[in-house]
Amino acid sequence: QVQLVESGGGLVQAGGSLRLACAASGLTLSNSVMGWFRQAPGKEREFVAAIRGSGGSTYYGDSVKGRFTISRDNAKNTVYLQMNSLKPEDTAVYYCAGRLGNTIVVVSILYDYWGQGTQVTVSS
Repeated sequence: QVQLVESGGGLVQAGGSLRLACAASGLTLSNSVMGWFRQAPGKEREFVAAIRGSGGSTYYGDSVKGRFTISRDNAKNTVYLQMNSLKPEDTAVYYCAGRLGNTIVVVSILYDYWGQGTQVTVSS
């Protein structure tokens, strides 16, 4: 049984930083693509970033390029999202997602596994 558990969300002022973590069990990161999505109230779920298990290449949504960094620690089976220069519009519930294989996709329905989400609130 696959479980993804996010942590690290919270309240931060604009311009600040947060690091989210996603601990995976039942899923081997080296054989999977891991992604982060977010959803703000009244909005659709938005792709944030993804990382390949093999090779480690990454891909980012336009709204977070240059500010967010996705990384993984295969030994700990954990994926991270370092968020810098946070803006109020980054406020959302952030979800960790995983899919088997090595192809990065930005469409949420193509991910097989999801965490429960962690709230990130950025105050102005």
